[in-house]
Amino acid sequence: MNSDISISRLKQFPPLMWIMLFGSFITRGSFYMVWPFLAVILYKKFALSATEVGSVLSLAAVISVFVSFVGSTLSDKLGRKPMMYATGVLYIISFSLLAIADTIVMFTIVITLCSIATSLWRPLASALIGDIIPEKATRELAMQSLYFAVNVGCAVGPMLGVWLGLTGEQSSFFITVYAFAFLLVLLTWGFKHQDKKHAKVDIDNPDSTPSTETPETKTGFKQTFSVLVQDKLLQCLILANILCFFIYGQMDSSLVQYLTRAGANNLLELVSSMIFTNAIVIITCQFLLLKLLASRPILVRIRFGLVLLICSQIWFAFNPLTFFAGWLGAVVIMSLAEAILFPTMSVHVDRIAPTNLRGAYFGATAFYDLGYALAPIGGGLLLDMFDGRTLFLVCTAIAVVVFLLYLIMDKLKRPAFITEQLATEQTAKTA
Repeated sequence: MNSDISISRLKQFPPLMWIMLFGSFITRGSFYMVWPFLAVILYKKFALSATEVGSVLSLAAVISVFVSFVGSTLSDKLGRKPMMYATGVLYIISFSLLAIADTIVMFTIVITLCSIATSLWRPLASALIGDIIPEKATRELAMQSLYFAVNVGCAVGPMLGVWLGLTGEQSSFFITVYAFAFLLVLLTWGFKHQDKKHAKVDIDNPDSTPSTETPETKTGFKQTFSVLVQDKLLQCLILANILCFFIYGQMDSSLVQYLTRAGANNLLELVSSMIFTNAIVIITCQFLLLKLLASRPILVRIRFGLVLLICSQIWFAFNPLTFFAGWLGAVVIMSLAEAILFPTMSVHVDRIAPTNLRGAYFGATAFYDLGYALAPIGGGLLLDMFDGRTLFLVCTAIAVVVFLLYLIMDKLKRPAFITEQLATEQTAKTA
């Protein structure tokens, strides 16, 4: 990959890309003001056990995975714009309802709607970047920048939430509603500008990249599913990242529950500090790591990140409950791994996806969230049956399995028609 992170390359971002970056910042910031404390709200409001809280969150995540895959695949046929608008409206409705839910049944339904909206938005945003930025190195920088913007929001959100006293206030979910309403207004302008730009380019160059409003493929869902079934590399990738996301999902659910039930001192400050540390490490180190690892193949970068992830889980397993700084130290190592793994995973999918199936391939990454889906209930069961150390030792073993899967991934063969299409696309871009 070209490691150039210059002003000239940033200037190649279209206005719609800058809107996506700003929108990711404000929506993630508002989201993380309140969402990390959802498990605390459920525990205090309904006195649920760790397994019961995990079951509610896991049910929501499992349903959202399959809805997200179908929705992202449909975006190849219907276009990104209508799907993103629909997802934004779903965000607004679901978080409005979450702010007023008063029964466990209503909480379960609304949390599911929130999870569906979140799972839909991520692959749609990644696929849209591929649509509007044709040059590979600039597109990779755009994906890294999107992840960076998300983590700036994650850094600001929790600390601002604590400062404003929102950590236990259910009504604070309205903040996310306002943020997404504002983003939809910005997207309306951005899409109009993008479509006008393509309308002008199309007059001068009939072979130009299609508008975001008009999908470039008529591939049906059945044909798309058939392609995904045949692609063994993609299947191995999905399995590995489901396991990886299971590990990262523990920080959002089981780790918070473990610290809550174990009576950790200054719980809200510790949880907020860990989330802030996670985000600030990524903000300060992401592009440095990108530059240092730019000459390495994508799979090598991911394997290095997995080594760091394994180390972090061992640290979590043996850190004393009262050692505040120790928890933050483990988060630092885990965050360095995340800064390498998560954006590189998106770049990896972008590299292996045929252009006319980009939405489907990024939609398939929604299955990663099965790891998040299983994390609350799996972690809750381990906490109820054993203890926190056992939980993180299990996560260590899972991280080793993920590392082994990435060792064999580049040896897996793909359907000939996909490799031929990718080769043709690469030749056309370099011609």
